[in-house]
Amino acid sequence: MLRPLRAAWRLLRVAVHVLHGLAIVRWRFGALDAAGRRERVLWWSRALLRHLGITLVVQGTPRTGAKLFVANHISWLDIVAINATAPARFVSKAEVRHWPVLHQLVTAAGTLYLERDKRRDALRVVHQVAQALQDGDTVAVFPEGTTGTGHQLLPFHANLLQAAIATSTPVQPIALRYSDHREAVSSAVAYVGDTTIVQSLWWVACADGLQVTVRLLEPLGSRHADRRALAQHARDRIEHALNPVQPT
Repeated sequence: MLRPLRAAWRLLRVAVHVLHGLAIVRWRFGALDAAGRRERVLWWSRALLRHLGITLVVQGTPRTGAKLFVANHISWLDIVAINATAPARFVSKAEVRHWPVLHQLVTAAGTLYLERDKRRDALRVVHQVAQALQDGDTVAVFPEGTTGTGHQLLPFHANLLQAAIATSTPVQPIALRYSDHREAVSSAVAYVGDTTIVQSLWWVACADGLQVTVRLLEPLGSRHADRRALAQHARDRIEHALNPVQPT
């Protein structure tokens, strides 16, 4: 009985925090400069993890200046965890624009939307990412293209890495791992299959000792790189960080 009550209390705090975020976006965000917006995103994301009972562990250091974050993808929480470490502009599926309420927060954070069912739209987004990198922004992508369970990586798609190559911007891989008191790779966080956002929120709120580890790896140079080779290199780095002891 204690766990459902604790989960309900966590979700109530999350709801209030989301409303607070919407108020900031509506009445204060427009008056802030880029640094001020990043500071607000950082604060809001860290507080959201705290309200959900999630401990944030950061390993490594984000590169200064423009960079393309490349991370493995497990949950909608990945965006929160990265923004709680080093705020970035994310490339997201266009459907997010139609999420009730939350789309306002996502859009205010500078999200770039991709119409995944339109093959030519990837080129448009590559140009947008390249412009953001040239402007000195940090952009984050999930090259797997979908979420996994956290036990193994899916193949990396290389298209969006072309933006880093075109602007000679470093690519910084990020290895994300969720654990809890029962599992080294927490199943409470996996946002796969037919899982709804409501189900996912409930499972996360019910978890005991949930922890997210954000490991920022050494940046990779992109000048004159082959995008497929660069994507594979980033994937290999992340895979090794998640599974440092490889079978022989």
